Parts: sequence; C-alpha cells; structure tokens
Amino acid sequence: MGREAVRIGANTFQFFTRNPRGGSARDIGENDVAAFLALAKENDISSIVAHAPYTLNACAAEASIRRFAFDTMTDDLRRMEYVPGNFYNFHPGSHVQQGVEKGVELIAELLNRVLKPEQSTIVLLETMAGKGSEVGRTFDELRAIIDRVELDNLLGVCLDTCHIFDGGYDVIHHLDSVIEEFDRVVGLKRLHAIHLNDSLNTLDSHKDRHARIGEGNIGLEAIVRIINHPALRHLPFNLETPNEIDGYAAEIKMLKSLYKD
Repeated sequence: MGREAVRIGANTFQFFTRNPRGGSARDIGENDVAAFLALAKENDISSIVAHAPYTLNACAAEASIRRFAFDTMTDDLRRMEYVPGNFYNFHPGSHVQQGVEKGVELIAELLNRVLKPEQSTIVLLETMAGKGSEVGRTFDELRAIIDRVELDNLLGVCLDTCHIFDGGYDVIHHLDSVIEEFDRVVGLKRLHAIHLNDSLNTLDSHKDRHARIGEGNIGLEAIVRIINHPALRHLPFNLETPNEIDGYAAEIKMLKSLYKD
C-alpha cells in the first residue's frame, strides 16, 4: 500500500489492519516491514493511520462482541509496534439502547485494559455523525471517554469532516468556532489526524454518507479553508471519499494545488 500511496502523490495513508468487517489478520513479514520503513523514509511518509475494523464495538451490549473488540485491538496494537510512532483509529462504538453514559463507561474500560505504557502508538477516537446509538457525536462525549482513561497520554482524536458536519458542527460558516470549541472541550494537542470527506447529507442530519471532495454539501470552498487552517494544516489528511485509485490521485492533485505553502 505504501508504493501505491507514493504512486498517486500521497505522503500519508490510512489502511485497515484486517478485513473491515472483521476476521483474522495476515501474518507480518519482517522483510515487508523493512521494505516499508525504507520506502517511507525515502518518500517522506512521516505518519500513517491504521483503521480498526468497523465491526469493533467497544460498548456493545453483548459481552462476546466486547471480547472481539478487546482481542482485535490488543492484536492490532501489538502489530503497530512494527511501525512505531504512528496512529490507530477506531469508531468508539454504539451503545445499543444502553445509553451514552454506559457506552462511555464501557469504551473507557476497554481502553484501560488494552493501552500499555510501553506502546508508541497513539490510539485515536474518531468523531462520529451520531446515527443510531453511536457514541462520539459530540466533542463532550469524546472528552468523557478521555477523562476515564488512565493512560490518556496515549489517546487522541481523528476528526472526520463528514461526520462532524452531519453531527451538527457547521464547518462551512463557523469553522473557527468549531475548532475553538474542540480546543476548549478536548484540546487541539489531542487532534492527530483528519478524515477529509465531503458529505452527501445536510448539516445535523446524522446520516454519515461520504461524498467526493467538492461534490457534497460541505463544498470545495469550505474544504480548502479546512486544509489551510492554521490549527489543522500540519496534520495528516486521509481521504475516505467514494473513489477508485485514480479518483484519489485526482483529489490529491487538486488538494495539493489548493494547499498554501
């Protein structure tokens, strides 16, 4: 995947640790690790983001599903140490009629079991759109999780532009205010990555349907302000737009042309 990222002009990328719908992961080859580290150094890939499978639900009502979340995250974080100093992103989960407070409690409980003082990987809570019983729609919900985690220095946030827009944060007209609220509630020091996506839905819709850059309701003008904002422009931006590889290459080329050095 590193070679493909370089081929399309990317200097960072996100990858799934295993099938996005769950299952076992491939064995890690030492030669593959060495080849990637050399490629990353040669092409200035400074950071990468691993994404947990979508089926990982840390606050599920069923104990067996929470066990899968524990086993998967434990294994993924072990694997991430082959490429130290990077990020591991996951959807906080859905509380499934247990209530947000219980969801927060269970997510923090899992993190307190899997985070280890010796790890170099920062675990990222992803901002969510708030569909169904998702936890993490508001910055306050993310803060509530962080406050319950003992090794909170190993915890950060990945901000998804489609998710926060669908969740009710107006990044079109009030980007500065949204960033100020994030800083006040969570802290910008915890923001380590951004999923850069347009949205097929309107503000506060709680739908979570991504669109290609400039083809949704956020729009290109607002996205250009996001990638150039002083508080955000230094972060790794990962595209999760509905594209094939050539579409990602085109978006990267366009965004680079609109990024102000």
